[in-house]
Amino acid sequence: MTKPRETPAVPSRHPCDELLPATRRALSHRLATAQSQGRAPTMTAAVARGGELVWAGARTGVEEDRPDEDVQYRIGSITKTFTAVLVMRLRDEGVLDLSDPLERHLPDTGVGQVTLAQLLSHTGGLAAETPGPWWERSPATLRPELSDVLGDQPRKHPAGHRHHYSNPGYTLLGSLVEAVRGAPWHEVLRREVLTPLGLHRTGPQPKDPYARGWAVHPWADALLPEPAQDLGLMAAAGQLWSTTADLARFAGFLLRGDERVLSPASVREMRVPYAPAAAGNWSGTYGLGVSLTRQHGRTLFGHSGSLPGYLAALSACEEEDLAAVVLANCTSGPAVETVAADLIRTVADAEPRFPEPWRPLPEVDPALLELAGPWYWGTQVIGVRVRAGGALELGPLSGTGRRSAFRPEDDGTWTGLEGYYAGERLEAVRRPDGTVSHLDLGSFVFTRAPYDPQAPVPGGVDPRGWRGLTQA
Repeated sequence: MTKPRETPAVPSRHPCDELLPATRRALSHRLATAQSQGRAPTMTAAVARGGELVWAGARTGVEEDRPDEDVQYRIGSITKTFTAVLVMRLRDEGVLDLSDPLERHLPDTGVGQVTLAQLLSHTGGLAAETPGPWWERSPATLRPELSDVLGDQPRKHPAGHRHHYSNPGYTLLGSLVEAVRGAPWHEVLRREVLTPLGLHRTGPQPKDPYARGWAVHPWADALLPEPAQDLGLMAAAGQLWSTTADLARFAGFLLRGDERVLSPASVREMRVPYAPAAAGNWSGTYGLGVSLTRQHGRTLFGHSGSLPGYLAALSACEEEDLAAVVLANCTSGPAVETVAADLIRTVADAEPRFPEPWRPLPEVDPALLELAGPWYWGTQVIGVRVRAGGALELGPLSGTGRRSAFRPEDDGTWTGLEGYYAGERLEAVRRPDGTVSHLDLGSFVFTRAPYDPQAPVPGGVDPRGWRGLTQA
């Protein structure tokens, strides 16, 4: 074997001056350290901001392998996020509801009462793996039917009670997509997601150039080739090959949506925590097809993946509009999830995101402007701000408290979008002369003065009004 030698980070083929030289060097150094300490034959990474690739690099210890952002690696369970997008599309079309039991759309599985949302969030209680030989390293012909994937005891926990990661659960979702669409999972994925998003280097089979998969001996600097099995029915759980450039583009879609595939509201819904956090682990949970973690004061979402010979991680941060992808061709070693999070932190700390410039509204509705300013819920002062499109924001003026943005509805009310008030109805109640008496938010009455006697405060207001201690 040729003696491995290090090579410098491969420069991005998408030059961008947005990142400072010191930041680019810090990213390259983090990648180099991860490849060296993790003993990965090759490792490639990319960072995107605002949907654009701003840095890409690679390290290799194998003379003949010089990866860049166009070289394919197996991405393992990042495939699950793609499958989740297909299910969300069916929901948005009205074909199904996430609360539907699986049986309604894919009968005779034996686990049909588990809901689609539970399968997406790994809360259906299904087994983590298939029965029989390790499915990632054995032929798919050993599992020709769903019954071979699920086995005789597919349930390990009551549905909805805990997060228990399940590869067979995503096989069921892939089979659901095939049953509803009447086409193979990978064809539906290509037509409905990959092609519209321009992910031309992502697919179920490798296409040159691609990285070979290796096992690295734990106690010697030696390599062993890993088999690249076709996963058959398990494809929807981990079959895809992709590149750092394609995955960075996919991460941009997960951040902001694309009406050709999924709306911004739907991709945002995927990022909402759905699974209960495990005892003692309040920093991480799972949404609908994406994992969620809290690191270094920032919320990250994405997914990791592994198959024999490959490791992968995709991580994104909404507040910084940043995404990072890390791929390696070894079975174990480098902590690619940590590396991806570190790449995001490096850019975010060194070059914080510029806020959008403040711009005045083109037009202001006087009826909306009448709602702006301080209101009182009991004695707590609350601020209401008018935003574009007739939206409102409500929150405490100081300290902690409930806050939410509100979406305007056609009937003149607003619907809460987050936190305690998510889904709750806000109404401006007017007097006979048209002036605003109070705000009604899910039975809470907000008044212009604390306990305004002119408003219908629940329980009434003492007619003697406010007083000093000696007047009580």
